[in-house]
Amino acid sequence: MHLKIITHDKIIFDDEVSEIYTKGVDGEFGVLKGHIPIISALDIGVTKVIQNGECKAFTTMGGVFQFKNEEATILTDTAESGSDIDVTRAKLAKERAEARLAEKTADIDIKRAEAALARALARLKVAMVQSQK
Repeated sequence: MHLKIITHDKIIFDDEVSEIYTKGVDGEFGVLKGHIPIISALDIGVTKVIQNGECKAFTTMGGVFQFKNEEATILTDTAESGSDIDVTRAKLAKERAEARLAEKTADIDIKRAEAALARALARLKVAMVQSQK
């Protein structure tokens, strides 16, 4: 089956894969060859693909997943492969988000801080998968 991961700026991935695992707003799910057509809203998380027996991981920061006729497409605002992630920057973003959430003051935008934390954790998870190769 074919997978294409597309952002507003560029195509992040465009190739044949044997397995796709991603995070929808209703939970994680996987797609194998022969899967019935599906469309799902994506949450901030990790998309893993198996290609030639090797696992590749990408951050997907929300968006839409569609699978039909052995063609999978992910449309997302932001996506990164594990090799593109700056681990130090992601750790600092995680620490900043955790500190903001711990402040407990009225001027904190809780939803924004939670989203920042989710993005940082997704980046760190993808970087960890990439480093295990």
